[in-house]
Amino acid sequence: MRFMHIRTRFAPSPTGFIHLGNLRSALYPWAFARHNKGDFILRIEDTDLERSSQEAVDVIIEGMAWLGLDLDEGPIYQMQRIDRYREVVKQMLDSGLAYPCYMSEEELNKLRDQQMASKEKPRYNGLWRPEPGKTLPPVPEGVSPVIRFKNPIGGSVIWNDAVKGQIEISNDELDDLVIARPDGTPTYNFCVVIDDMDMNITHVIRGDDHVNNTPRQINIMRALGGSPPVYAHLPTVLNDAGEKMSKRNGAMSVRDYQRAGYLPDAILNYLARLGWSHGDAEVFTKEQFVNWFDLESLGRSPAQHNPEKLLWLNHQYIQNSDPVKLAAATKPFAHEIGMDTEAGPDFVQVVSLLKDRANTLIEIAEGAKLFYLPAPNLTADQIKENIAEAVMPALKDLVEAISTAEPTKEAYAAVFKQILAKYQIKMPALAMPVRYALFATTQTPAIDSVLVVLGKEEAVKRLSKVVR
Repeated sequence: MRFMHIRTRFAPSPTGFIHLGNLRSALYPWAFARHNKGDFILRIEDTDLERSSQEAVDVIIEGMAWLGLDLDEGPIYQMQRIDRYREVVKQMLDSGLAYPCYMSEEELNKLRDQQMASKEKPRYNGLWRPEPGKTLPPVPEGVSPVIRFKNPIGGSVIWNDAVKGQIEISNDELDDLVIARPDGTPTYNFCVVIDDMDMNITHVIRGDDHVNNTPRQINIMRALGGSPPVYAHLPTVLNDAGEKMSKRNGAMSVRDYQRAGYLPDAILNYLARLGWSHGDAEVFTKEQFVNWFDLESLGRSPAQHNPEKLLWLNHQYIQNSDPVKLAAATKPFAHEIGMDTEAGPDFVQVVSLLKDRANTLIEIAEGAKLFYLPAPNLTADQIKENIAEAVMPALKDLVEAISTAEPTKEAYAAVFKQILAKYQIKMPALAMPVRYALFATTQTPAIDSVLVVLGKEEAVKRLSKVVR
């Protein structure tokens, strides 16, 4: 089925927690809309007043903005459309598509208990459903009814799911759905239908936990004269233990990944591969993903979260990042651990030196600390313990050679090579004492690069303090 103009939506409930599995349900409809030059809409399904919060909405919007999932419309809030839903409920009552049901919750529970005892599927029995020739019970006083949709009797709901293939559900499996509560508040399955119709949604790409809702939504939509969109139900995302991803099972929120020093492009790349593939491509740009994305390449099996794979992917993105942009992304993490990135070497140079070995922005910030700490004030005992007397002549020559060398990695490497050859010693024998003299630690990146970043003047000053 072809559409003149593709319109997709992401419709989360703002109940406080958005993890990678949730975000994948935003990424795929966004990519499908972008690939087809269509529209992507954010709809906030906030009719659950007890659990919904503005903070949760903010988390959703911030997470999508961080990943670069731009919107064409929205956020649109369902609670701001209550009058529209009530208008449609009235139309359905007037046209006989819906009816008031006065069965109390106590009666409904008793009915379900009886059905379960008889090994029947628990379902509403249609007591208040008006039919030709049927006499309804007397309306109880002081009771506000729910409003139920008159689901078709007999036949099936059939749709061709873009991921799961043809699905058929018998109408006999579906009872008359409550579309409005006693206080008039509309229910989820009803609001979704009105929203999708009003917003001209052409494709609904969402998790397969919604498959059971789909036949109900299709029946309501058809009753109202609408044409169902194309449905694509995505298999569940499992955590690394093989359980459904959720906060209860230890899933991290999108904010957690941001705070842990992950790059948004790495997260987006990783999410894209959680249920979709393009040949053997593992690392790709957002532009490539949008260009390649189609529904036919969505997987039918549950995707499993792999933290190690995500960390590896983040490393790839850090390694290949532009140093200027990477430094800007790392600065907040550096400031968080008390570093003054202006009081020391050029931060872009420091980040460029560290990025090839880092998995996260936090690791870069931690590694950068060395360059912004005060010069070590080594005692005579520390120098004697960590820098052997035998290496002092070589260290002295090294300091003199560095002070006249070009301040480049190649020139410093040549100086080291010359001194090592002169004294017939191996690189660690000289490099380790140099590292200790510079930073009071032997753990640093390549020493020739370190000298460039630290600066010749500062390096010579620190080394000169230990030469004896």
